[in-house]
Amino acid sequence: MDKLDEYTKKIDDWMAKYPTITGYEYLSTLETQFGYSKVYFFLATLLSLTTFLFIIGGIKLISDLVGFVYPAYASFKAIDSADPNDDTQWLTYWVVFAIFSILESACGFIVSWIPFYFFIKLAFLVWLYHPNTMGAVVVYTQVIRPNILGYVGGEGEKKKD
Repeated sequence: MDKLDEYTKKIDDWMAKYPTITGYEYLSTLETQFGYSKVYFFLATLLSLTTFLFIIGGIKLISDLVGFVYPAYASFKAIDSADPNDDTQWLTYWVVFAIFSILESACGFIVSWIPFYFFIKLAFLVWLYHPNTMGAVVVYTQVIRPNILGYVGGEGEKKKD
């Protein structure tokens, strides 16, 4: 039970950090009214929403939302922040995401043959934008930049701070 309490506490702390998104005050009211943790209400709502989206649009819709919703939110926050590193991270993410989306559309016939493709796509998209991995920067610097820079000019130029 200690592990469950530990995870419940972590989720509760995260919910308190983003009260507008999670409806923290409303969930606190439900917790008081029914006697169950607000974390359980939050997770039940999240599961219901995910199930609803899966029924309506399938795993493709869910993977597209995972690749768009949080990165869009983080990009809006980055625009208003003073830190130029987060601007670079999210601009890089959108370049990689756009190229990935175009390649995915162009190679749709191949994608349909790959088992569990959308789960692989989900993992890849999260890897691209997760703050601990910064995968978009890796893909951009190792794959995209060396192959495209010669065509768009500016070979070897670096952005000045």
